[in-house]
Order: sequence, then C-alpha cells, then structure tokens
Amino acid sequence: MGDPQDAIDARSDARQRDRDPRVYEHTAGDVQEGVPFIGAGPGDPGLLTVTGKRLVEEADLVVHAGSLVNSELLAEYCDDAELVNSVGKDLEELVPLMRDAYDEGRNVVRLHSGDPAIYGAALEQMDALEHEEVPTYFVPGVTSAFAVSATLRTQLTLNETANHVAFTRPQGKTLDAEDDHIGEFVGMGDVTTCIYLGTHAVAETMDRLLAEGHDPETPVAVVYHASWPDEEVIEGTIATIGEKVEEAGYRASAMVVIGQAVTGSGYERSYLYGDWATDSETKEECSDD
Repeated sequence: MGDPQDAIDARSDARQRDRDPRVYEHTAGDVQEGVPFIGAGPGDPGLLTVTGKRLVEEADLVVHAGSLVNSELLAEYCDDAELVNSVGKDLEELVPLMRDAYDEGRNVVRLHSGDPAIYGAALEQMDALEHEEVPTYFVPGVTSAFAVSATLRTQLTLNETANHVAFTRPQGKTLDAEDDHIGEFVGMGDVTTCIYLGTHAVAETMDRLLAEGHDPETPVAVVYHASWPDEEVIEGTIATIGEKVEEAGYRASAMVVIGQAVTGSGYERSYLYGDWATDSETKEECSDD
C-alpha cells in the first residue's frame, strides 16, 4: 500500500470539493457494502446496538480495540471470528490486514470502544481503506458519557441548570495547552463538561481550574469502567476530586464529568409536560409545523 498520510490528505481534499454520494443514499442504520466501523459501546455487551451485534456475529475477522472492548462481548458474539487486537499496530499494518481480508471475500469488522465518532481515530483508517478501494461506513455506538449519565441516574442536560454538553479532553502530549478549553466550558456555568482520555490528569486539571478561580464546590464525578462489572463511582468537587482519584489509583478508563448535572439537583421543570404542553393553541402551532 501507499503512504497512509497521502491517502488521508487526498480524501480530505476530495471532501472539500464534493460530498460523498453515499451521504444521500444511506442512513445511519443501514448495513452497507464494505468494512463497518462499529461502536462497541462503553463496556457492557448489552449496550452494543442491534445492528452492531448482527455484524460482529457474521464477521470472519474482527479487529478490535484491545482491553477497551469487553472480552465478554468478544466471547459472546465473535466466537467464530478471527480476533486481532489493534493496540500497538499502526496504519501501515492495520490497513493491509483489513484490505487483504476484504479482498479475499471475508466479512471484516473494525470494532471500536464507545462510539467511533468520539475520539476514535476512525476516519484516518477509513480514508486509508477507501484509498485502497475498500468501502467503509460507521455503525454508531453508545459513548461512555451516556453510560455515566445512566450510572449517576441523571441527565447531562437539565432545564435552566445544564443547557449544554461539552465533550472534551485535557492538555497533554496530543493537545497543546492553548487548545485545552475545559476552563472555558466550566466557566460558562450551565455546561456539563465530559472529559475523555483524562483519568491520568484529573488532579492537574482540577488544580488549573482552581487557579483560574472556578468555584471549588462545583460537583465532579469520575466513573471508572462505566457499565463494566468493576465500575466504580468517585464523587466530589473541583477542590476534592483530584485527591480522591489519586487515592483510588486510577490512571485510565474513567470518564470525568463536571457540573451541576452530576448531582441532578437545582433544575427547573421543563415546559414539555407543563401548561405549555396542554395549551390548545400551542398544540395547534406544533402540529402545523
């Protein structure tokens, strides 16, 4: 195969000129020709979508995201498939592997954790495969922020309390300090900030928020392995959560959520099931729309 970076650049340039016609030919639930990039969900095998389950059960080759995908899921749904752990493999190895298997007529599945559209590094693999004339498509999954919401028995959005949700990550090796916007999101007050890939940096992130003058009593939850059997919930505030996570010893695989939605308190009743919903004139307007 050629240089994957050349394939990525070529596909990116092509998108700026023309929209892929498949955008208008398929919906997100369609099973299409090619290699599906499937979101395995946050961990629990039951949170794999129906379409995802069907595709992995029919697969001959499943390239999966290692320990980020629950081994129970692989054992239950992929017992007849060849399993390849993608951890430690670069594009130069993964792309020919999937291309050759597809060209041999095998059913190939690429299984990502959570949803591949959220910090999945999926598009670069898809672009490289497409450049090799192997069609690809997304099959959405349940991202870990949604599993955390379910675990905490709250919503990420709450009327008058949390009007927005931010999916973000902290500064580090792959994100420069000027591109870290966590403080800005927290400072808005009505944003639920969901931090991916930041378990190792919880204490440092909270120290920065305190240094920036954010309310130290702002609720924070850190959920390790959301939906897995060994799930653990650590709750605190901007002032206390860093020390609690350090004591627990977690350095990876946890979702950090900051904001009032963590506690599910202080919200206002929505209009959806109030007087607004029973007003005949309002109903008529909605039906006309």
